[in-house]
Formats: sequence, C-alpha cells, structure tokens
Amino acid sequence: MTQKTEKKSAFSSSRRGFIRNSALAAASFMIVPRHVLGGKDFLAPSDKLLIAGVGAGGKGASDIASFHKSGKAEIAFLCDVDDRRAAGTRERFPKAKYYKDWRELLDKESKNFDAVSVSTPDHNHAITTLAAMQLGKHVYVQKPLTHDLYESRMLHDAAKRYKVVTQMGNQGASNDGTRLISEWYNAGEIGDVHTVYCWTDRPVWPQGIPWPKGKADIPKELDWDLWLGTAPYTDYIDKLVPFNWRGWWEYGTGALGDMGCHLVEVPFRALELGAPKDVQCSVGSVYVDEFQRGYFPESCPPSSHVTLTYPKSKKTKGEVTLHWMDGGIQPTRPEELGPDEVFGDGGNGVLMVGTKGKIMCGTYGLNPQLLPTSRTERAKNKVKPTYERVPGGAEGHYAQWVEACIAGLGNKELSAPFEVSCPLTESLLMANLAIRGFDIREARADGKGYNYPGRYKKLIWDDSQMRITNFDAVNQFVKREYREGWKLSV
Repeated sequence: MTQKTEKKSAFSSSRRGFIRNSALAAASFMIVPRHVLGGKDFLAPSDKLLIAGVGAGGKGASDIASFHKSGKAEIAFLCDVDDRRAAGTRERFPKAKYYKDWRELLDKESKNFDAVSVSTPDHNHAITTLAAMQLGKHVYVQKPLTHDLYESRMLHDAAKRYKVVTQMGNQGASNDGTRLISEWYNAGEIGDVHTVYCWTDRPVWPQGIPWPKGKADIPKELDWDLWLGTAPYTDYIDKLVPFNWRGWWEYGTGALGDMGCHLVEVPFRALELGAPKDVQCSVGSVYVDEFQRGYFPESCPPSSHVTLTYPKSKKTKGEVTLHWMDGGIQPTRPEELGPDEVFGDGGNGVLMVGTKGKIMCGTYGLNPQLLPTSRTERAKNKVKPTYERVPGGAEGHYAQWVEACIAGLGNKELSAPFEVSCPLTESLLMANLAIRGFDIREARADGKGYNYPGRYKKLIWDDSQMRITNFDAVNQFVKREYREGWKLSV
C-alpha cells in the first residue's frame, strides 16, 4: 500500500495487419479532444469518458450500465460476438455503434473513444486488453484478469509501458469492509496472521465431466469462430455459451478463477502478500468405472482444496499458509463462532487466523467481524480509519475508474490497478497449476487405468522464471499456445 501526503491511499491474431497497424498507432498516439474530431455533439475527454464495451451481455452489460451510471461516461461503441447477448445493451444505448469483431472496432474507431471495457470469456481477456493498451486506451477488465500466468505478467508490464489507467473488475476491492479488515489488522487486533482460509460454494456450472459427444447447431446470432478466438477450434456444443464455458480449461479458470479474486483479495491486500513459494492440492471426483474415478483433464474438477505457502511479508512475522476450498467444502467452524452464527456469508467466506484472534468476512469483504463477534463493535469504535473510502463502495468501483481515466494516470487512486490485480491473479492461476497438474496422467503398463505423476506433490514455484521447478509437465499451462492467426503481441 502506498502513502500519499499524510493520508494513505484507497489501496493502492488478429486480422491481417492489425498488430502492425496497432504498433504504428501506439508510436504516434495521443488523445484528441472529441470536439476537435467533429460535430457539436462531441464532448472533450475531460468532460466525458468515451467507452467501447467489448462484451455487451451478462456481466459486460452490468459493467457498461455502471460506467454510464457514474454520469461521467458515454458508451460510444459496443462489441459482442453474440447478437442475442448484446440485444438488451444495444437497445439501452442505441447511439453506440455496434461491432462483432473487436479487432475491427479497434482498427476503425480507435480515434473515437478513450477507454475499453473487456468482459469476455477468460481466454480472450489478455489479447483484447493488450491490443487496446497498445493504442493508448485505458482498460477495465473483468476478473480473473487473464487465463494464463504469462498473460498476466505481460499485462502487468504493459500497464507500465503504455501508461494507461487500469482496473480489474473485482468490485469488492472498493468496499469499506476490505479497508476495515486492514485497519483492524494493522492495529494489532488479531496479532500476526499465519493461516488463512477462503472458500466458496462455486461452481454453479458443470465441472468434473467429460466433453460432450457430438455437436450442436451454432445459433445464427453467434459468431462461433470469433467466440473461440485464441482457443483451439472445436465443434460447438449445446449450452457452452453463455455461461458453462467456465468449467472448461480451454476457456475458463474454474471456481478459483471466478471467485478467488473476490475472496483471496481481502487477505492478499491486508497482509501485502506477494508470489507464493509452493502449492499443493487435492480434488474431488465422481465414479466412472473401476479404472477411473472421474478425472477429466479438459474439465475443472467438481471441488478442490488448494494450499498455498507465502513467504514472510512486510505485514507478517513469518510465512502464511492460505487454504482455498471450493465445491462447497468449508473449513472447520472456529470455536469462537456461536453454533447458530453464520460462517462467512454462508456459501462463501474468508477466515484470517492470527496469534491473538481471528477475523472473518463474506464475499467482497462484506460484513467483517472479529471473533468472537462480540468484539466487533468495540473495534469499530476503537480503531480509527486510516484508509480512504471509495464513495459507493463496490458500486463506486466503476465511477472510480471512470474518474481516474478522466483525471489522467497517477492523479487519482484506484482500488485494483494492474500493479495490484496482476500479482493477485497470478497467485490464483498458480494455484490452478496444481489443480491441472493433478490430472496429468500416464497410461499404466497393464492397461488398467492411469498413473498420475503430479499428484501428492508440493509444487515449488520460481516466480522470476515463472515455472514449477520440480514437475516440469505442469509448466505447459503457464503459457498456452494460441490458435493459428491469433497472437499476443508484446
């Protein structure tokens, strides 16, 4: 966390020729006031932020609406590969010009907007985001920031290189509870934290299943090839779009990728954790036959328990062990919690265990409480606020980014800039390495099932080299190969 004067911060393949043109544009780019570009209806960027929304349905629709609600943004362009999903947003913003291909949008309209919101499936986050940054566009990107560790590191470096305003869509980072927990910890209310538990009832989409046999008809409104983007080509399957892609490794990052940014973010920030040093896991399975217990390498597991070890940080006296649990698995209820009191928020939660006490909260850092909960009100009255609050909390996360873009880089604090959200994302994706390594298999010599050489190991992480040092087979997931014709240009 940084300190500003006397007060602490709020936490601190494109189509042929596209990349070439983008590089040229980046070299000579400057923001031109909208009124100079033409017409009395154009507004200068200092008055309104002109946004292009890539991904206009689902979470993208709510993100776009929240930017507009700030009163300081205009939705200038919309882009979605699925006309069905985009229909409601297009109706709400009829003046926004519509594209299906984000590359065409950036190629043709880059002088006509200031910032890009990216809310696509995980596997296409990085390539869209980097291309926008190379054109000098500010970016807001849904969580998890990227699909791969390599992509996250590239975006982290690009944010510094292109000097644009960045924010990840983990809106709980702007909640008061996140700051309150940090203040309690800094005040010594629970001593030195050594163990953390984060858990979720996700997935609420299919996981731990084989890829469906056969293929389905592609909806006429969906450009399937564009939806696949960087991922290998495969036949369309029913119900993959718009939501069930989360459970397949080619496109999503499972329950950890979906909820980890909302839950792990709280202790990660309060304890100022860095890169983990090692990771191990166990995963749930379903019965298939006498030789296989339902581990499917293409699908995220139905449940998992991952254990990460973090080195001593500026805020801890020693190493921190962080347990991640999904699929409904929860840690044992702490003895200080009453038998009828809600643990976390029920289905999800965070528990930080210190040498003098414990703190728990729900998703987004909501309802933070000291344990026993009778201590909470006293701490609220005793511990003075030291971190600036974001007006509107989670809802204010959007306006915060809009205002920071208008103010210019470095002139307004952000809750989840890439300098913060990239290391958080990398922790979660490193945990996913252990989960994916669990499924790496070799056929047994007797033909009866498989051996799993990556199981029952503690995987050692070399952060500077971005690799696991004691099980090389899992490093294939650090940086995946994009489909031919798609490239992450750095």
